[in-house]
Amino acid sequence: MTNERLITGKTKLLGVIGHPVEHSRSPVMHNAAIAHLGLDYVYLPFPIEPQNLEIAIAGFAAIGVVGFNVTIPHKQAIIPLLSEITPLAQAIGAVNTVSRQNNKWVGTNTDIEGFLAPLQTTYKQDWSQKVAVILGNGGAARAVVAGCHQLGFAKIYVLGRNVEKLQAFCDSWNNSPIEENLQVGTWDELAKLIPQADLLVNTTPIGMYPKVDESPLSVEEIANLPTGAIAYDLIYVPKRTQFLEQAEKQGAIAINGLEMLVQQGVAALKIWLQPETLPVEVMRQALLNHLGLGK
Repeated sequence: MTNERLITGKTKLLGVIGHPVEHSRSPVMHNAAIAHLGLDYVYLPFPIEPQNLEIAIAGFAAIGVVGFNVTIPHKQAIIPLLSEITPLAQAIGAVNTVSRQNNKWVGTNTDIEGFLAPLQTTYKQDWSQKVAVILGNGGAARAVVAGCHQLGFAKIYVLGRNVEKLQAFCDSWNNSPIEENLQVGTWDELAKLIPQADLLVNTTPIGMYPKVDESPLSVEEIANLPTGAIAYDLIYVPKRTQFLEQAEKQGAIAINGLEMLVQQGVAALKIWLQPETLPVEVMRQALLNHLGLGK
């Protein structure tokens, strides 16, 4: 099969919506997978401003879009515009993957699957006596909390800077089974919690390209991370953030966000295309090549 793909009137549409969305690496990964599978689809980035979200989704239905990913700032705003959302997306309170089923939009969340992948395979263990400390309380933190609950963590701490937002984050889990394991706190509690952390997750954008010299934690704070703990940064550019570099110096295991990006993409592809085989390696390699990280 040649790499020349002909876009015709029969080519079906997939994509990602966000604002901004030019930086999204999803098209690289998904178009590599589509080419590998030999399917007549194309995956495009769609920049959609918040005030245009409703009309865009109606337009997608009109032109027969098969499915799309959702990124910042639409992950929560899109929920009322969908006919159905899965219990998982409901629990997380955010949608990152939408598919067209029986002329209706159905939303789910594959971020949780992406986040869990390395912790359920490469670093699999019994988490039931373990403590997770999560930095940040935005949409990504919601998937991480749900993922940590699914793994069975004894305690899940979420730390943020804004007390009101933290309280709202905490309240949003009321009446869910997650409530009893979850505690929120401000960054003042870091010193107390870092020495207890078996898993430390950065869900903030601090340290992301181009501000690669920044870290959510100071060198002094991260110095108290136990040897053998897992430091997980959802950022994947740069591959080694300051946060991960410092954690590794303390003898922690470092995981960056690349695998989460790949695995949530694989999960979305499964929903849209139900392929017989999932080209995980093709997607991972396309991303690595695109990011200049090679093999």
